[in-house]
Amino acid sequence: MTRVTKILPAGSWPVAEAADVFAADYEGRHRRRMMLTLRSGARVLLELEHARLLADGDGLVLDDGRIVRVEALPEDLMEVTAHDPLHLLRLAWHLGNRHLPAAIGAERILVRHDHVIADMITGLGGHVRHVRAAFDPESGAYAGRSTAHGHDHHHDHAHTHEHGGHHHAHD
Repeated sequence: MTRVTKILPAGSWPVAEAADVFAADYEGRHRRRMMLTLRSGARVLLELEHARLLADGDGLVLDDGRIVRVEALPEDLMEVTAHDPLHLLRLAWHLGNRHLPAAIGAERILVRHDHVIADMITGLGGHVRHVRAAFDPESGAYAGRSTAHGHDHHHDHAHTHEHGGHHHAHD
């Protein structure tokens, strides 16, 4: 069984050298352990210590030395837009406060379908449009990317601001 031995971040390897492609939507690219079916029909084993998002353009190095390019497939998303950059920043803050995966651009934010979130955005004066696009959200503090120390950051809901709703510095 061919296995993935390491993951090269997008932009760090020559894409022209890709021997095959693993194409999947967000759910299919957020994995810890699974058999990946490649475009050629070949199957390789992905086995990571922790689940992580395989980003569009990442390279999966196989134990035989070949590299497989990860491709984010288009999926149904909500495009959030605003009146001006400051308004978009405010909407991003509200989305971030809910710890939603979000792809943030200068003009728009892409999030997955959620009618509660759509209602929140429109209630805040933002606009929601349904689009089909590849979803490659930000990798933030909770994304499970390995650090230099070999640990992954996990979102454990241990922080208190979610429940109190206020940030105060205490002396």
